[in-house]
Amino acid sequence: MDEQALLGLNPNADADFRQRALAYFEQLKISQDAWQVCAEALAQSIYSDDHIKFFCFQVLEHQIKFKYSELTEVQQQLIRETLITWLQAQMLNPQPEKTFIRNKAAQVFALLFVTEYLTKWPKFFFDILSVVDLNPRGVDMYLRILMAVDAELVDRDVVHTSEEARRNTLLKDTMREQCIPSLVESWYQILQNYQYNNSELTCQCLEVVGAYVSWIDLSLIANERFINMLLGHMSVEVLREEACDCLFEIVNKGMDPIDKTKLVESLCQVLQSAGLFSIDQEDDVDFLARFSKLVNGMGQALIASWTKLIKSGDMKSAQDTLQAIEAKVALMLQLLIHEDDDISSNIIGFCYDYLHILKQLSALSDQQKANVEAIMLAVMKKLTYDEEYNFENEGEDEAMFVEYRKQLKLLLDRLAQVSPELLLASVRRVFNTTLQNWQTTRFMEVEVAIRLLYMLAEALPVSHGAHFSGDVTKATALQDMMRTLVTSGVSAYQHTSVTLEFFETVVRYEKFFAVEPQHIPTVLMAFLDHRGLRHTSPKVRSRTAYLFSRFVKSLNKQMNPFIEDVLNRIQDLLELSPPENGYQALLSSDDQLFIYETAGVLIVNSEYSAERKQVLMRNLLTPLMEKFKVLLEKLMMAQDEDRQMALADCLNHAVGFASRTSKAFSNKQTVKQCGCSEVYLDCLQTFLPALSCPLQKEVLRSGVRTFLHRMIICLEEEVLPFIPSASEHMLKDCEAKDLQEFIPLINQITAKFKTQVSPFLQQMFMPLLHAIFEVLLLPAEENDQSAALEKQMLRRSYFAFLQTVTGSGMSEVIANQGAENVERVLFTVIQGAVDYPDPIAQKTCFIILSKLVELWGGKDGPVGFADFVYKHIVPACFLAPLKQTFDLADAQTVLALSECAVTLKTIHLKR
Repeated sequence: MDEQALLGLNPNADADFRQRALAYFEQLKISQDAWQVCAEALAQSIYSDDHIKFFCFQVLEHQIKFKYSELTEVQQQLIRETLITWLQAQMLNPQPEKTFIRNKAAQVFALLFVTEYLTKWPKFFFDILSVVDLNPRGVDMYLRILMAVDAELVDRDVVHTSEEARRNTLLKDTMREQCIPSLVESWYQILQNYQYNNSELTCQCLEVVGAYVSWIDLSLIANERFINMLLGHMSVEVLREEACDCLFEIVNKGMDPIDKTKLVESLCQVLQSAGLFSIDQEDDVDFLARFSKLVNGMGQALIASWTKLIKSGDMKSAQDTLQAIEAKVALMLQLLIHEDDDISSNIIGFCYDYLHILKQLSALSDQQKANVEAIMLAVMKKLTYDEEYNFENEGEDEAMFVEYRKQLKLLLDRLAQVSPELLLASVRRVFNTTLQNWQTTRFMEVEVAIRLLYMLAEALPVSHGAHFSGDVTKATALQDMMRTLVTSGVSAYQHTSVTLEFFETVVRYEKFFAVEPQHIPTVLMAFLDHRGLRHTSPKVRSRTAYLFSRFVKSLNKQMNPFIEDVLNRIQDLLELSPPENGYQALLSSDDQLFIYETAGVLIVNSEYSAERKQVLMRNLLTPLMEKFKVLLEKLMMAQDEDRQMALADCLNHAVGFASRTSKAFSNKQTVKQCGCSEVYLDCLQTFLPALSCPLQKEVLRSGVRTFLHRMIICLEEEVLPFIPSASEHMLKDCEAKDLQEFIPLINQITAKFKTQVSPFLQQMFMPLLHAIFEVLLLPAEENDQSAALEKQMLRRSYFAFLQTVTGSGMSEVIANQGAENVERVLFTVIQGAVDYPDPIAQKTCFIILSKLVELWGGKDGPVGFADFVYKHIVPACFLAPLKQTFDLADAQTVLALSECAVTLKTIHLKR
């Protein structure tokens, strides 16, 4: 072997050596006999370096996986012997191999097993067992090989082809017939031999049993001698977690419902008599988490049996199973309420399914009602944050608690389905008690009380948030709680979690303010002062900005008395942050977008006259325009690139804010009706000069382009005079991405104004195409993926543009470009339909072709087009589907094929 190249296998080697090692590995993969050198190195233990041994196994793995059929019988025999020789050496080596080498070796054994077991090596397991016997190092390898074989055959995460799936089924069937009983016997011997003196091997063996139990005959494992041994392990500290998982797999196995109930019940009796159900005496949380998973498995197994028995009409057995389920509820509750969230989280599935059963029963017994109440109290208690939760810097633990809370929410929703009255009463009790004394209550209890009120909105579903009408009891209860929430003063609580929960809940129940509008000023003040938008925490300010805009939008007409006051109070929050470093604004530019939108909504939805609306809108937008002019001048003079970027960002924010205010307009309240056209036209005139700025083009163009998109919708034809010069600037020295983003703007104008913009389109059609072709013809490096993707996206945009032009009834725009240009355009469409393996573009091309045939294919079509149809369009319809890359398993390709057929049909009808 190339010793120099092997040096690069060490992770600490420098980059050149590592590069060389990689190249060497690729070379060995292709080589005919390199695997023999590696096999020899392994069999004779030539190398002591771990990375080289691993490397040799990788070369063998590649040979078995991809080139095994090329080997002769003798060579295949050599690979088998090499592995067995290596395995024999493991028992004699003074030091065991590193874990990563043992795992890789196990994978290679498993690959060989899959390839040879059915044909050349039926004694695979017997040969391995005869080598390892009960030698601990041998047993370790044997168990690793078994896990690797299981991974090859039944790992759900690996996607298998149907061929592999068939092969795996055959392998499992053959194993069941020929060797599984002997393997199970070997596991029993290993467990018996090592359970007291080698916990590592015992745990490994238990893991194997757990893995195989899902697909072998259960009676081989679920029998007295095995179960007794496993139960013995349940009281050995180092073994019990694995034993728990193993029992879980046994319980999880699919089987007849009556047998399953018997199995679970007999297991439970033994576990209970062993004292394992006394949770309060156990302080090992890792074990309890596994035990909780086991109890969850037993509970869900019984519930699945109950469901099957009910379906089959066996009421007697179903009743017995239900009693077995009820008997586990006390234990389930103990685990659900446990202070460790992992233990609690593991039992939620059983809890959820149990409630589902109760939902199906016609009437609940007193005990069942008590169970529902106990689950409800447990959920309320477990929803509470603990002292350690870090609100300022949320890490992994916090993320896990947020996920856990989502699971509890599902339980709460299910509780609401079982007993909505009980849930409402319980929440009301907790809420009222807590809010009466909120000043002296810990933050987590106040937060959870408000949170529960918030959660009721989804748990007790109504259409369109109408919580305060309909069912009187419920409406009254929710109304009372909301009144308490907004009048208790709890919005002043000094903790971010409570503040946020307050605002979230107020917005969730905005319909309350239609019933009791007298509370609106109180809540508005909370939003606008140090409790909301001026809070010390940026997180609260940011979330409040969004919630405030939702609150104002939803209350629409009720906001009228407060409009001018609110606009005055948010004045300072609308200021454009200067591009100076270190300037700390209260709100980020993203948050300010919501404030601008809110201001726009207040003005547009007010009951003021159009004149008054225009004045208010001008007051809102003029400061932006003035700032914009000053900043643009500064940008033109700026030398330093960082300074240029900061200024360009700031200019972009100004355009973005103006764009956002326009979202307040609607079909009922157009810009024209509100008298605001002039203001937005002024904005356009102010912003468009940025397009000719040579610095920071990408940022500035993208902002102005978005503004133009909005204005096309809001100003309609009043925007048209600005389009030609804007387009001209945007087409100057542009790249693939610029064009790709510019084309949708032209498409929007074309689709909206159609023939009105025909002269403009005719004039800019060829300049736009030249710009596109120029970019598409730029040479790119062969393996530059991002350049290739950009070109593909640009090609799609180009075809989408042609589709819009032809689809908007403006084929004359193309026809008037002169015969040579028309021909060039048509050929690009044919090329797109046939040559590029991009089904999205192909589909568009066929749509264009069938449209052109429809428009030009008659007797009075352009000269030469009929010829073009037969020479190019018809062949394209057959050439495209015949391409190797035309993959009918892909949905987009099927759509392309269907458009291809439409094209042929159109030709048939027209000609």
